[in-house]
Amino acid sequence: MLQRLKDTDFLGLVLWVFRAAMIIMIVWGTVATIIENPYPAHTWIDTIVAGIAQGSLYALIAIGYTLVYGVLFMINFAHGEFFMSGIMTATIFVAQPMGASGFLDRNPILGLAIITVVAMSVSVGIALLTERVAYRPLRKAPRLVPLITAIGASFFWQYFFRGLYGSEVKSFPQLESLTGKVSVVGIEILKTHIVVIVAAILMLIGLYMFVMKTKTGKSIRAVAENKDVAALMGIDVDKSVSITFAMGAAMAGIAGVLYAVVFRQVHFFMGFIPGIKAFTAAVLGGIGSIPGAAIGGLFLGMFESVGPGLFLEGLGVPAPHQLKDVIAFTMLVLVLIFRPQGILGERLAEEKA
Repeated sequence: MLQRLKDTDFLGLVLWVFRAAMIIMIVWGTVATIIENPYPAHTWIDTIVAGIAQGSLYALIAIGYTLVYGVLFMINFAHGEFFMSGIMTATIFVAQPMGASGFLDRNPILGLAIITVVAMSVSVGIALLTERVAYRPLRKAPRLVPLITAIGASFFWQYFFRGLYGSEVKSFPQLESLTGKVSVVGIEILKTHIVVIVAAILMLIGLYMFVMKTKTGKSIRAVAENKDVAALMGIDVDKSVSITFAMGAAMAGIAGVLYAVVFRQVHFFMGFIPGIKAFTAAVLGGIGSIPGAAIGGLFLGMFESVGPGLFLEGLGVPAPHQLKDVIAFTMLVLVLIFRPQGILGERLAEEKA
């Protein structure tokens, strides 16, 4: 017993030292960067706007993680492939033919609307198929079983679409109407970034209102609270779970279109890294909370964009912006150390943990 207490005290001391070291390093790097001021003001503004746009994408993808976890208490690691499948299909069968014919430049709003509907439909279809075949039979299984199944489903869809569409990168056509910058309160911002930010805000508000105000949303929240009691009250649990998957996949499909508009290329592996980062955003904001996913995505995008130049430049790290992925995943570690429940998360009860 005494030895166990000593080991616990030692681990607590190590954790405290690690926390202090991380805080000191971040503060030191930030202060040194501010004093040195290596970048002009417009560079910082561009970096912040880019971070907000990137964070908006993470927020839309993170919604799927947080919705599924809120209802089933499982991490759906195949969600990144829902994001990938919709935009890859829409790019090959809709966007590229539209771009080649000039229809997309002549009718950019209608063209993007059609691409979005196709991407959302494919993402939702893949999500519902995965839920029905892979997850529903395992709903009563121990937590580890659906987690491993989700990882297997992720690899399955990656290589399924690789075999279906090929492993080469597909180009998304450039929209002439979205090239260049526009002045907003005296700040020059890329048009694509404005589209991403506005679309993400509208989608997140719409989804939150749907979950909180509609009858279907109340059913989903009841299932998330207690499936057995919800079933006794006449709620179709399977239908509610399917709608939850569909909503998360629809947000991922929209995020895929916005991603393609900004980066103009898609490939079979494109869902893995954004998916993991969106999971990080969900944990950062408080997994299970829709506002938390939005805030977590915004924070992660900002840290990833501004962090390398702000935290690492003053420490003399060479090529700090190549370490943006390190910043993103370091945030996950720090959140798990300092606040495991996330920014807006609540401490879970023992039966939910």
